[in-house]
Amino acid sequence: MPLPAPSLDDRSFNDLAAEARRRIGMYVPEWTDHNLSDPGITLLELFAYMTDIVLYRLNRVPDKHYIKFMELIGIKLRESEPARAPITFWLSAPQTTVMTIPGGTEVSTVRSETDPGIVFTTDAPAEILVPQLNYVLTSAGGIEGRQFSVIDVGRLVDGARGFNAFSSDPPAQDDAFYLGFEQDLSRHILGVHLDVDTAEGAGVDPRNPPYIWETLSAGDSQNWTRIEVDFDSTLGMNVTGLIRLHLPVMRRAVRSEISAFWVRCRLDLREGVQNYRVSPQIDKLEVSSWGITTDATNARRADMELLGRSDGSPGQTFYLDNTPIVPRGPGEYLIVRLEDGREERWTEVSDFATSTPNDRHYTLDSQLGEIRFAPALRHRDGHIHVYGMIPPQGAAIFMRSYRSGGGVTGNVAKYTINVLKNSIPYVERVTNREPARGGLNAEDLETAKMRVPGHLRSLGRAVTPQDFEYLAHEAAPGEIARVHCLQPAMTTRGEINLMVIPAVPRMQGYLSPESLNLSPDVRDRIVAYLDERRLISTQLNVVQPAYQWVETEVRFRHIPVYDGDTVSRAVEAALFDFLNPLIGGTDGKGWPFGRDLFVADLMAVLLRVPGVEYIRSVKLYPVSYNRGQFTRASEAVNEISVVQHGVIVSYKHDVRID
Repeated sequence: MPLPAPSLDDRSFNDLAAEARRRIGMYVPEWTDHNLSDPGITLLELFAYMTDIVLYRLNRVPDKHYIKFMELIGIKLRESEPARAPITFWLSAPQTTVMTIPGGTEVSTVRSETDPGIVFTTDAPAEILVPQLNYVLTSAGGIEGRQFSVIDVGRLVDGARGFNAFSSDPPAQDDAFYLGFEQDLSRHILGVHLDVDTAEGAGVDPRNPPYIWETLSAGDSQNWTRIEVDFDSTLGMNVTGLIRLHLPVMRRAVRSEISAFWVRCRLDLREGVQNYRVSPQIDKLEVSSWGITTDATNARRADMELLGRSDGSPGQTFYLDNTPIVPRGPGEYLIVRLEDGREERWTEVSDFATSTPNDRHYTLDSQLGEIRFAPALRHRDGHIHVYGMIPPQGAAIFMRSYRSGGGVTGNVAKYTINVLKNSIPYVERVTNREPARGGLNAEDLETAKMRVPGHLRSLGRAVTPQDFEYLAHEAAPGEIARVHCLQPAMTTRGEINLMVIPAVPRMQGYLSPESLNLSPDVRDRIVAYLDERRLISTQLNVVQPAYQWVETEVRFRHIPVYDGDTVSRAVEAALFDFLNPLIGGTDGKGWPFGRDLFVADLMAVLLRVPGVEYIRSVKLYPVSYNRGQFTRASEAVNEISVVQHGVIVSYKHDVRID
């Protein structure tokens, strides 16, 4: 999209002439003939014309020069970005055949009298498989040295032979049973129907059973990931009932020399949870699919839109009906239909600098919806060079498919996208169990100006730490909150470690571990972008930082004229803000990477809170996070050391008036 140039003085000839006429009465009251035939009016208009020429020249400097310079070095306004959200489709009942949620299925928020519904479309088709249980294992022995037993699946499904859910007697920590599938059931809603002996698993709180469901993560860590339980009617496996699980992305792994996609139920005797006196007895087990979760984008889809016909000339432009256009995906491209009925697929490029006369190339301005074909330029020797193929005269120009939308309005809260706009058999309802994220408005000119120094410093090449950090933001605009680059001598020779903290919806207060996880999609985009710009001899690692969680206990006395509860909340807020990877630290730009934390740091922050008279005591505890559980150290410390690739994050703060 072209950069809009400002007018330093936007007065026109008519404005200048009218202003001069208004001043006649003030400076020359005896001049009463203001008709166009009056010689004085003629001179006035002449001066207005000359002033208009001066203003025209004025408007060409200096901001205009700066903007034209930005165009010269390739700075363009960033396009609007659409929000994205995972959408869960629920079936009215499990089906016996595979069902498909078509790509481009539209869902939306509820329409109101003043606001239309915000529409999202699914990015790709999603198949709801019929799960087939292939393997069942039980294990005991804890994390290390597990001993597996194989259960006869056929007899279990028929109800002919059951098994104890947890092998030890009595059940022990980390006992588990495993369900193995040959199918990849990633993002399915898995139903597990259990027939159990009533109240056989006595001794537990049915509302807080001592087990969790897990699957092996598809990420680099390949750890067991906790599964979200949607529904459990078994009362802790004490009555026959159904358990529904929202499966994340899964991976194939080997357990007891069996390769499968595994889901397990593990005994987790966390603090405050009662254990079974005896293991529940599972007599029959059946599995089913209740739906699937798939990604959707805040956009509407248009298919086979006719743009017009080619006149055979270079540099032709056509315009799409809907704007702004979201980044193109598979199947979204231009088609040129020739007069004999043949269709040619054309390729979108960012510019025609490297295009040859035989390349079927075009450019697309996402903000304006402008499609432009190759220009032609006359060279000094007289011949005309065409920068790309030109559609033949009379050929019809079609956009096979594209999506339009985007902006911050798409960042809707969770459970608000619940209207299915396309009828799909057996789909009962839809919802977004997570908020939509990533929607950004188109960049304004002032923000683009701020990018010029970084662009000139890097020139599109990643060499220095500042280059890597700037280009990482360019790779995923709006989706990264902080980037920190470590190079030798802090790493091994030739190794570049890039720590990325993703953008979060709310920077203040408690930040959940899930919100700080770097998504594989953002990571892959950063890697692909930097691989084109880094030295070939360097090894690039894009990871999330090592988060050091902390907990504090603060006892203080407040000034009597202040409200105690208000001061306590202010103290807690100050701790959350200071011990924050995004807005923390002494400069408010995020806790510095590798900077240790001392009790003295906390004292300095707390004494600046209005209403605090003095601090009686501050206790500092390091907190570890593993498998969805926080564990606080047993003893307080005066200092918490932070590794070079780590930052401080608040877990919780116990603030009391003493």
